[in-house]
Amino acid sequence: MPNYQLSHLDQLEAEAIFILRETAAQFENPALLFSGGKDSIVMAWLARKAFWPARMPFPLVHIDTGHNFEETMTYRDEFVELIRATLVVGSVQESIDTGRVVEEKGPNASRNKLQTVTLLDTIEKNQYDACLGGGRRDEEKARAKERFFSHRDDFGQWDPKNQRPELWNLFNGRKNPGEHFRVFPLSNFTEMDIWMYIKRENIPLPSIYFSHEREVFERNGSLLAVTEFLKAQDHEPVEKKIVRFRTIGDATCTGAVESKAADLDEVIAEVAAARQTERGTRSDDKRSETAMEDRKKEGYF
Repeated sequence: MPNYQLSHLDQLEAEAIFILRETAAQFENPALLFSGGKDSIVMAWLARKAFWPARMPFPLVHIDTGHNFEETMTYRDEFVELIRATLVVGSVQESIDTGRVVEEKGPNASRNKLQTVTLLDTIEKNQYDACLGGGRRDEEKARAKERFFSHRDDFGQWDPKNQRPELWNLFNGRKNPGEHFRVFPLSNFTEMDIWMYIKRENIPLPSIYFSHEREVFERNGSLLAVTEFLKAQDHEPVEKKIVRFRTIGDATCTGAVESKAADLDEVIAEVAAARQTERGTRSDDKRSETAMEDRKKEGYF
């Protein structure tokens, strides 16, 4: 007899594809937020499957801080070509040059928070009424509050106390002019699920997700990479270590972990044994107890 039972990865895939198709059906001009990190890569891969053999009915939107890892940018361009997607880039540097935001100063300066203004400007400029994001509920306590369809007001702000109920997979995408939604198809995935799905689908990834030698230094409990955008201070010794990155973001606030995991099997084994969340390496989340939620309320991803 045929086996009609689905594996948990099949169930998560089916749920995400349903959300992607529902987004295309309910909204006039959706977009997919793409950072070059593993979650947005998996989401784009699922979108490709959801509408195959047609092309994805929405563009990939990358908010470029100008402080990216070189490997991420190289991968982004290769991946966009692979899946035949349209790429829209919002530039934080352009927001700084036009006076929309003021760049932070000092040793802990980061452009991560500045992305919010650039993102909202990009949404308004292109009139996107829904933006697909790769957020997962297991990542961080603020993201655990998100619905699949997360409403944003006409200022792009998120009110966690004013979200719509989602009963029986019925999603209410109705909104007033100027408002939009953030949609999170991967909400029920965990970090382990993401890695297992990447292995099953043989999805290519940026090389910095796997172990490599890099100059790093420790700051506020995070192992930060030496780049042209971030230098160690006099009291911060620089060492060459074998590291990898569990999450990818702005190079000025994304910490590495010491690791010898050089392939997917080794990464999966490492994640299974980890006792720190992947965002535990992000210095931007350590600025306050509610750093992520505060940024999201302002319109962050």
